[in-house]
Amino acid sequence: MKILHTADLHLGQTLYQHYERADEHRHFFNQLGQWCSEQRPDALLVSGDVFDVQNPSPEALKAFTEQFVAMHRACPSMHIFITAGNHDSASRLQAYRDLWEIAQVHVVGVSPSPEYLTRVDGWQAEYVFRLDSGVVVALPYLRCGGERYQQLLQAILDYAAKVNTDNLPVIMMAHTAVAGMDFEGHNFDIGTIRTVPLSAMGSGYDYLALGHIHKPQTLGHSNHSFEAPVTYAAPVARYSGSALHVSCDETYPHSVSMVEIDSHGGSVRLTPLRINQLRHFYVLPLDGSTYSSEKQALEGLKAFIRDHNHAYFRFRLQAELTLAPDFDQKVYALIEADGDDSSGDLRYNPKPLRVGVANTSTANDSAPVIAISDLQQMASPVDFILQTIDQYPDFDPDEVREIFAELEEILNRQNP
Repeated sequence: MKILHTADLHLGQTLYQHYERADEHRHFFNQLGQWCSEQRPDALLVSGDVFDVQNPSPEALKAFTEQFVAMHRACPSMHIFITAGNHDSASRLQAYRDLWEIAQVHVVGVSPSPEYLTRVDGWQAEYVFRLDSGVVVALPYLRCGGERYQQLLQAILDYAAKVNTDNLPVIMMAHTAVAGMDFEGHNFDIGTIRTVPLSAMGSGYDYLALGHIHKPQTLGHSNHSFEAPVTYAAPVARYSGSALHVSCDETYPHSVSMVEIDSHGGSVRLTPLRINQLRHFYVLPLDGSTYSSEKQALEGLKAFIRDHNHAYFRFRLQAELTLAPDFDQKVYALIEADGDDSSGDLRYNPKPLRVGVANTSTANDSAPVIAISDLQQMASPVDFILQTIDQYPDFDPDEVREIFAELEEILNRQNP
């Protein structure tokens, strides 16, 4: 069985308040479509976070439809599996599930509930798909945890084993944070995200196609190459990584995972297909040093503009450097002054990296300091909560996300 595995598309994402990324997503889908046409996989898997927000714009919805319809037309024999992530509205994503089935696109948004465990077998069929080449267990983001979580997953995998009468490869999709993953590039501390042990994901799969963490990685194999094919004995658990870089902190390559499995319980061959990003993220100065004055930073930007046409950038500044209130306006003015047709598109992240220790003798070390630029970039109350989460060690942000999602669903029904 051959599959292509990707995740965390974040369609409709807007960075730093006003930079839309539609052209970057089109650039990604052009590559993904080419790989599908060349490799002719049995299935394409998208493991959650299809959209960046739970109520995506009409433009994002149109891009979603156009891209996956085009993918089906280019490879009509390929099955496409799309599951909901924590950024998605589960019910909204699944609303057109039956219609998508016509194009061999299997959309799974609503997750199983622990109370399903009291039902007679058969409910698992909503999440288990038997193809000629293998069995796919398509699971969206699950909000339950603990022993019930493990029982639920194992019940679905046991059902998959029953329908797998020809001993075909078994793929399971999941959108979750598995203990031991490398969370480089994410803006949370390891103690503030709920993780599950790999053992809690159950047994019986050959390949666990994970989403949620943006860095491509094979769990238990930190030295996995970003380029060369590698073969492992099943089972294998892997994060494909996100489609696009979403911040300057994601300095690693991003890729789509091509996976070839010879048989159930056999060998798993992984080949990372490196994504060519339309815009890269840079931190100035490029040599890894820091700017100690506003003048240095602006002069450095002028040099950067001469050599870069399409990029996101931010500054690396000494911690004690105080910027003038109009510093950002000066930066935007330099970009706009060079903004003729030949200069391309430079995009500014107004949140600088601070290096060194500033004089904080009067500060309360336990109190979080949130800059105005940080507040401007926060898309929801949960973003603010995550900035102050260290003050509340028992707080679970996933529960708050779920509450906000339910409130949004109610408001949408009341105001169609």
